[in-house]
Amino acid sequence: MVDLFRTVINFISILAIPLMIAIFLGWGFFKKVRVYEVFVEGAKDGFHTAIRIIPYLVAMLFAIGIFRASGAMDVLISIITPLTNLIGMPPDALPMALMRPLSGSGSLGIMTELMKVHGPDSFIGVLASTLYGSSETTFYILAVYFGSVNIKNTRHAVPVGLLADLAGMLAAVFICRILFGV
Repeated sequence: MVDLFRTVINFISILAIPLMIAIFLGWGFFKKVRVYEVFVEGAKDGFHTAIRIIPYLVAMLFAIGIFRASGAMDVLISIITPLTNLIGMPPDALPMALMRPLSGSGSLGIMTELMKVHGPDSFIGVLASTLYGSSETTFYILAVYFGSVNIKNTRHAVPVGLLADLAGMLAAVFICRILFGV
């Protein structure tokens, strides 16, 4: 059963991106959208959006730096470690799971450090990579993108984003345990 699962996952991973591109292009063709021109216009708008979000980005990175430098991250890890042990998540990967909702660059730094210490083919290295790809920078998005368009009331965005990050973390641990059997 596990071998069949691995085979299906490998097959899907080979076809996922080319299939998505083909679907987008096909849908654009079907809807008579000039896909290339629309893509270029979106790229132009992306530059202006990048300029607008710089102040929010600086504020968010400053807050994350304070959070890590104060030792609050270490305290949070020591509190959460017993819970992660229940699901079979190694404590070394916990900083990655905690940093990912806060900062993409911070979590990339943690992942890089895990790769140096444990190796990219180790269970922790594979789990860190999977965590990186299966979760989002929730607070970064709220601070930067919501702030850049002056949305003050995020309503359900925080709990739903954190719930999605938790689901991604649990799925990453589950899938890595199945595929890489530790």
